[in-house]
Amino acid sequence: MSDPLHQFEIHKLIPLTLGGIDISFTNSSLFMVIAVILATLFLIGGVTRSQLIPGRWQSLTEMTYGFVANLLDETVGFKGRKYLPFIFTIFIFIFMGNMIGMIPYTFTFTSHIIVTFGLAMIAFGLATLIGFIHHGLHYFSLFVPKGAPVYMLPLIVPIEILSYLSRPISLSIRLFANMMAGHTMLKVFAGFTIALGIFGVAPLAINAALTAFEILVAILQAYVFTILTCIYLQDAIHLH
Repeated sequence: MSDPLHQFEIHKLIPLTLGGIDISFTNSSLFMVIAVILATLFLIGGVTRSQLIPGRWQSLTEMTYGFVANLLDETVGFKGRKYLPFIFTIFIFIFMGNMIGMIPYTFTFTSHIIVTFGLAMIAFGLATLIGFIHHGLHYFSLFVPKGAPVYMLPLIVPIEILSYLSRPISLSIRLFANMMAGHTMLKVFAGFTIALGIFGVAPLAINAALTAFEILVAILQAYVFTILTCIYLQDAIHLH
């Protein structure tokens, strides 16, 4: 049985260094580019020939846009509309990366924590910056829950700060862990199917069910990452 973790290895396609720093173009980089290209083609193709009565492609594009827009409106409100391009980009990039990874012989770049942590830090950093732009130093009041007893603040404030700083960590681990675990299980059961030969019907059936479940997880994780980013924006704009 082949190593189920082999599918997550990074391979250099175009070795590059800049000032002693390795900036090689890898298989992960390649599939990120593919995700961006596919997302661009999907969106452009859906709006290029817009019709009053939309076709299937246009409907799917509009539904995707409307889904993210409604998600942002429900969590942040009207003030969050200006950040829709960023939220939509986050959603479609992660969604495309997750779905591409479901195709055999591709690479799931969202199964690497360095990628998910980078995305999480961008979302966390932007939300923090927006918070200070909107509220200045008053943004620190986010760490002081309303109605909290004064004598409890020495305990509550450090907990709130720790919880706030852990946001990008939990956000990145959630996406990375789910994608890595799911693909590992698929690989393990696929190995059993091959190893058992004609008796591999049961592992094959389980693998088919796991594939359907993993597609659902891929969609769900893009949604979870996006809605948590919206919640961070909501805290930054409205505080408690």
